[in-house]
Amino acid sequence: MQGIVKNYPGVQALRGVDLSVDPGQVMGLVGENGAGKSTLLKVLAGAASADAGSIEVAGEATVLRNPRDSQAAGIAVIYQELMLAEHLSIAENVFAGREPTRFGAVDFGSMNRATAMLLAELGVDAEPTTQVGRLNLARRQMVEIAKALSLDARLIVMDEPTSSLTEDEVEKLLALVHRLRERGVAVVYVSHRMREVFAVSDAITVMRDGAVVGVHPVGDVTPGRVVNMMVGRDLVDMYGSRVVDLPEGGMPGLSVRGLHAGPRVVDISFDVGAGEIVGVAGLVGAGRTETALAIFGQTRPTAGTVHVGDREVRPRNPREAIECGIAYVPEDRKQQGLFLGLPIRTNMSSACLDEVSTRGLMSRRRDSAMATRLASDLTVKAASVETAVGTLSGGNQQKVVLAPQGAHPRRADPRCRRRRQGRDLPPRA
Repeated sequence: MQGIVKNYPGVQALRGVDLSVDPGQVMGLVGENGAGKSTLLKVLAGAASADAGSIEVAGEATVLRNPRDSQAAGIAVIYQELMLAEHLSIAENVFAGREPTRFGAVDFGSMNRATAMLLAELGVDAEPTTQVGRLNLARRQMVEIAKALSLDARLIVMDEPTSSLTEDEVEKLLALVHRLRERGVAVVYVSHRMREVFAVSDAITVMRDGAVVGVHPVGDVTPGRVVNMMVGRDLVDMYGSRVVDLPEGGMPGLSVRGLHAGPRVVDISFDVGAGEIVGVAGLVGAGRTETALAIFGQTRPTAGTVHVGDREVRPRNPREAIECGIAYVPEDRKQQGLFLGLPIRTNMSSACLDEVSTRGLMSRRRDSAMATRLASDLTVKAASVETAVGTLSGGNQQKVVLAPQGAHPRRADPRCRRRRQGRDLPPRA
């Protein structure tokens, strides 16, 4: 790819980007959210057309007008945002648009056998006939990888392929990348995880603000140097040092005791102090998400207590949890966190409509002003707050999910002072 330029209304996403990958080479592609990586991949996949620049595959000039052209050129792109039909089987997703036929009808037997071989190569214990909608996020990711392998592509692009995988699954994926390299397949590996990038890449291309700022053999740079190139400064200079003095014996902001909810949430207890960040770690399936959903009121605990400040809360649903001052950012933003066809403004206010409403009537002026402020605070890269969220990069979409947590209440919500199930709800945090 040479001199690739891509403009959106009010935003120059790509500014003359060059990307070159040799057969049998793994090229790490890194950059901050909004650096232009996803846009570059969309151009390579034929999902977006470049305004300027050229693409050569195996030395021949290539025009990628659509995804079918890209696949015909031997390019397979595995997006960070999964592109699967949840109502279809694994095999039907893997061979979508390329189904083998027999006597004019789809040969399901042949398709299922080929899919079973791909799943076995990836170490996925699942039947080809299993409906994709019944799989967890990690297995859906592996289905996307199986789809790319089925194309027998000469170039495979992996956009954050391990974001939802366990450590064991990550190791299997990295071993697979090494096998692809041995076959002479070119691989572009996009990730924020420096350990993986350095473990699997032969060279690293670094992007910042829609341009390439450096291409280096992996042995010539360190993770710290790469991060410095990504952000334009040392990381400590960007974030500074953070020291939180928590009052001894003070009331924690959140206190969970003996929480039970379903088979994966068993006797969970922890505290989070005011101003404190507590990380919750564990493998996929360990119960992290289920614990969060129980606190947020999406599922009903069968035992245990949750205190926000000095008051016990028992939200029966997410609406009551929000009234208690609890917010939830889901792991799957497309399915659970955003209305992709609606503008940034609407997505930002959807979780805090009372902040832009009076007596049940929403103020378009306040709604727009709040969204503009939050978009500026979070540096959301878009032409305006009227831009559809579905057109944004993954990183900018995530900022929109986070934005409602920055909406400052203009008044106490009277619903927070109502008594429910014999207890007071605390005021909004």
